Amino acid sequence: MTLHDQPGTKEWWRGATLYHIYVRSFQDSNGDGHGDLAGIISRLDYLQWLGVDALWLSPTMPSPNNDWGYDVADYLNVQDDLGDLETLDRLIRDAGARGMKVMLDLVANHTSSAHPWFRDAVSSRDSEHRSYYVWADPKPDGSLPNNWVDDTGEVAWTLDETTGQYYFHNFLAAQPDLNWWEPRVHEEFRQIMEFWYERGVAGFRIDVANGLYKDKFLRDNPVNPKAVIYNTEVQGRYGIEHKFNFNQPETHGVYRNWRIEAEKYDPPRLLLGETWVSRVDELAPYYGDGDQLQLGFNFPLIFAPFEPRALAQVVRESFGSFPAGSATVWAGSNHDLPRMGTRWAKGDEDLLRVAHVILATLPGTYALYYGDELGMLDSDIPTELQQDPLTKGELNGQWPRDNARAPMRWDESAAGGFTTGSPWLPVHPDADVNVEREMSDAASVLVLVRTLIALHARHLAGSAEYTELGVDDDQWTYRSGPLVVVANFSDHPVDVPGGAGAPILTSRAVEVTGQVPAKTAAVFTGLT
Repeated sequence: MTLHDQPGTKEWWRGATLYHIYVRSFQDSNGDGHGDLAGIISRLDYLQWLGVDALWLSPTMPSPNNDWGYDVADYLNVQDDLGDLETLDRLIRDAGARGMKVMLDLVANHTSSAHPWFRDAVSSRDSEHRSYYVWADPKPDGSLPNNWVDDTGEVAWTLDETTGQYYFHNFLAAQPDLNWWEPRVHEEFRQIMEFWYERGVAGFRIDVANGLYKDKFLRDNPVNPKAVIYNTEVQGRYGIEHKFNFNQPETHGVYRNWRIEAEKYDPPRLLLGETWVSRVDELAPYYGDGDQLQLGFNFPLIFAPFEPRALAQVVRESFGSFPAGSATVWAGSNHDLPRMGTRWAKGDEDLLRVAHVILATLPGTYALYYGDELGMLDSDIPTELQQDPLTKGELNGQWPRDNARAPMRWDESAAGGFTTGSPWLPVHPDADVNVEREMSDAASVLVLVRTLIALHARHLAGSAEYTELGVDDDQWTYRSGPLVVVANFSDHPVDVPGGAGAPILTSRAVEVTGQVPAKTAAVFTGLT
């Protein structure tokens, strides 16, 4: 246990609100155009005012930035243009003094090709760290080891000329995948996690949590035209299913071991998985029997169309599939996908408000991506100004991720209060969507979200039951703990359930008596 722990707050994430900070885009403290840890410290009062319980920071570890930190070259330090260990310690301490915890991103599926392990691995087939990575010989006819493709749609194997073998990468060639069949890799990560736990880190968001192990026989993946990014039936991309390079059963043993280590602390450390799967039945196993991840991001909900029946089905299946007593987490945006205001609401602020009410009133953990509380939409960053090597210029039809990474606007000035220098990405072009203006506007999206966070904390802390009360093409009505929520997606009013009384919150300033107006969500304290 460290100085920054608060004993007795077991399972603190239940009913909590997590705030996802893309560090480079949040606040720059030194004028170099990149957000940094000191910048976050300078905005802690805002985050405390908002009411969030924990901050999840996008990668902070040293990296050559081929994937902006998701290619780690050193797991035990801080990227120098983001800060240093002392600054991270100060962030943990200062956030803790305001009642907020700090979580880090842990990239355990792969490293950077600049990591010392990989530099040694490519030196010879007999090197000390050779077995830390996934290697394969060409087939007897000289062809590739199998048909696997990486996240860009290119061949997932790169030939190392020095040793004559291919190494595997689910993402860029500069991000070689680790070999979790090697016991020493397990021990390395046990020590890495312990290092950060002892510094007061409250847990990890685990990148590519459904990756880690690969099929021991490196079998070909099935070819399936349905295997595309937003498919809710088949996980995969570019017409290739992710059958043998993701979701291998051995991965669950890693999380059982990590859970044992996390539970040694008081309060326990949180294991939050980037469980990028297409269906709820693929997500549920990552909870195990309550002995693996405590939380897994519900991508089936994120991928679902913003329609009552589709969303209600995912929520229904989730509560019916997860082990009894498990926690859930609900999010609409992240750094890899279009923002919820763009993807779900199509720029319609009324529907974005409905989305926030839903996410904040479902039993479980409410996860916000920075700027979503302002109603930020995606930018349209020109190709020549994009910085993301993985999706620059909509590579192979993918969405340019930089559009959802525009720097935060704190005010309406040219640089948005984000930096005194030249921002690494253009600040969001909508100058009206900024913290300063919205804090002073009682009808703003920001004030709505702040109110929702407080409502969430008051009524849904700990465990709460979910009951679907009704759903059709226009509306979704459900009971969440003591609350009853009516979400109207349509262009016309829908009826309020009998006995609901007056609402305690509405997504916009409209009168609700016997009906909920168009594109409005209303929250009631129950039914009489």
